[in-house]
Amino acid sequence: MKKIMTVLFACFFMIMIIHPAHTGGRTQSRPSMDFFHDALADMERAFDDSEYTPEDAYYLGRATAANILAVYEPYKDKPELTSYLNLICIAIAVNSSQPILFNGYHVMILDSRELNAFSTPGGHIFITRGLVEICTSEDMLAAIIAHELAHIMLKHGIDVAEQAEINMELARMADTAAALTGNTRSTRRLMNFRESAAAIVDAVMINGYSRPQELEADHKALTLLADAGYKPAAMLELLRLLQGLERSQSIEFNSTHPSLAERISNVESMLTFFRVEDTSSSREQRFQVYVN
Repeated sequence: MKKIMTVLFACFFMIMIIHPAHTGGRTQSRPSMDFFHDALADMERAFDDSEYTPEDAYYLGRATAANILAVYEPYKDKPELTSYLNLICIAIAVNSSQPILFNGYHVMILDSRELNAFSTPGGHIFITRGLVEICTSEDMLAAIIAHELAHIMLKHGIDVAEQAEINMELARMADTAAALTGNTRSTRRLMNFRESAAAIVDAVMINGYSRPQELEADHKALTLLADAGYKPAAMLELLRLLQGLERSQSIEFNSTHPSLAERISNVESMLTFFRVEDTSSSREQRFQVYVN
């Protein structure tokens, strides 16, 4: 982001140099080049400091989660089921390369018959009751959680927020260049926070992540499953199940791109690289206890 903004900011100042302002028929004196170099240096330092910290991600994730919970109610009838999903999540996270997050990873079930799942940069994972209930094994539940963990670990939500900030900074470029108000990092964060959260909500709940991000999350999820001892092929089983329901009941699993067919083809091609002993039968009994 720093490089994009620095180049564009420099371009704006070049325009100011070529087209100096006029006042009352008189041309104002052109600012010195030292002023422009200082301004560019200030902007570069500002953007050097614009990377999201783990704490930033957590609070941005909380704002995103609040928006999700404004649409869906938590599922409270079976708290033991929620605890079960959180134990699966912990098992996957602790065996991953990123076991620690600012405030940890947390799973909540949403009281909806939809087939959907969401995650926020703050480590919040939401799975609809409908999606939980169609699963036929713990490994399939783990595949859902692993995919959402992958989005968090790969910082896809942060990527969306940063792109939103680039767009907002571009919109304010003229004012920033002219005034050089010297906004602090915290002030700029407050100005961009609401729009960034809205952009993430749009990505996770409406339009879905981009095609490369979804395929990358599927790949990462297979690794997370294998490292935790779950069956990576459970991801393929889940996607095929959703594809069958999509065809028979005209439902849509999120509004993500790529299509389920493309994701299935992608996962099939990657599964050949994973050699994991199938121990799923050892988890059947507890799955029946918690889910059925």
